[in-house]
Amino acid sequence: MRPSIRRLGRGLAVLIGVVVGVALLVVFVANRQAPERQEAAVSATPVRFVEVRPLDLRLEARGHGVARPAETWQATANVAGRVVERHPALESGTLLPEGTLLLALDPSRYELAIADAEAELASLAGELSRLEAEEENTRRLLGLEQQALALAEQELARIERLAASGSVAASRRDEQRRSTLGQRQAVASLENSLALLPARREVLEAQRERATVRLAQAREDLADTRFEAPYDLRLGEVEVERHQFVTSGQRLFQAESLEAAEVEAHIPIAMMRRLLAAVMPESTGDAAPALAEGLDLAERLDFTAVTAELFLAGAEGVGWTGELVRVASGLDPTTRTVRAVVRVDHPYRDARPPDRPPLQRDMYVRTRLSAPSPEPRLVIPASAVHQGEVWLVDAEDRLARRAVRVAFEQGNLAVIATGLIPGERVVVDDLPAAIAGMALAPRRDEALEARIAEQALGEGHREARP
Repeated sequence: MRPSIRRLGRGLAVLIGVVVGVALLVVFVANRQAPERQEAAVSATPVRFVEVRPLDLRLEARGHGVARPAETWQATANVAGRVVERHPALESGTLLPEGTLLLALDPSRYELAIADAEAELASLAGELSRLEAEEENTRRLLGLEQQALALAEQELARIERLAASGSVAASRRDEQRRSTLGQRQAVASLENSLALLPARREVLEAQRERATVRLAQAREDLADTRFEAPYDLRLGEVEVERHQFVTSGQRLFQAESLEAAEVEAHIPIAMMRRLLAAVMPESTGDAAPALAEGLDLAERLDFTAVTAELFLAGAEGVGWTGELVRVASGLDPTTRTVRAVVRVDHPYRDARPPDRPPLQRDMYVRTRLSAPSPEPRLVIPASAVHQGEVWLVDAEDRLARRAVRVAFEQGNLAVIATGLIPGERVVVDDLPAAIAGMALAPRRDEALEARIAEQALGEGHREARP
């Protein structure tokens, strides 16, 4: 009986536990309370923005190039001779003023050639004077002989009449005929002499011209024995010494003018197209076809409107101001860039080495050309453009995404062609998650707007120049 009693007790205990659990569940359900709904506060993302507005813009074209003197003198001997004088400072790198005698060759042989030519000219002058006197005398004698011939002809005619009437013997007539023929021969001889005088004069004048040419050549050769500085210059390589004999055509030294230096800057064609279009008259059209054809545009463009600045690569704060003087014909065959030539006048005038060196040959420089844009442009920071779109703050201070077309980028700026209008607010912060419609706490960055305006005018990137 005991095992059955124990089983009955365990069953009653389980039943009682189930009843109590159900009773508690009914109590809890009857007394439950509905959960309270609380709206979560939405936080706005703080961002900075700039207001889009048209700005005056200076279009820029940047490139690199190597400096060279605008004028170079390669001194070469035109005549042969021994070096008898050499300037003591005739060494590479020396600066010498205009008119300085740099080198002189032995002039003796050319002085002798001048004396010989002058003597020959004097002799020919005497020959011509004698010929003129001879011509004058011959003409005077011819006049006398012609008068004598006229008398002889008259006498012959009288004797012929008398001989016809038998008043004069035949011998007298024959004698007069011989006398008249002799007179005619004398006149003919003088006339022949006069006829030959012009030919003799031409020969003498030709000889005089030849002697004059020899004299001029001798004087030129004498002048070529002296080498004087044609302008203020800096000497390059010197290849001659005193007492050395030089031959015609031999290189002596090289010199560079201090008047001006040039840089042929290689600039991307897209940059140069924008710059030249800004300074090209409207009637001539776009600069792109002309550049593509490699034409020389010097006569069609107003280069005075272009500001040219040069900066020495690798030297902070070292630069020069120049002027764009021409655009070389054709493109560079290797880089397909435009070759813009910038000229710097008097590169040695204000030089203060080493802080401010002069612009010398083979210096590698950066070139910046700029000109005002014909009309204001919409300019924003280039970092505000995200893969062809910008983020805007709309009227409800929420984020809006807008596709734009960038005309070109210049430095840290992007020039917008389409997609924005003046007055819109462009977000300049980089958001980790740019979701359209997200709430924003915008703050206008007026300092950045001022910097953008300065950069658009080229002032933000202006490098310090001595």
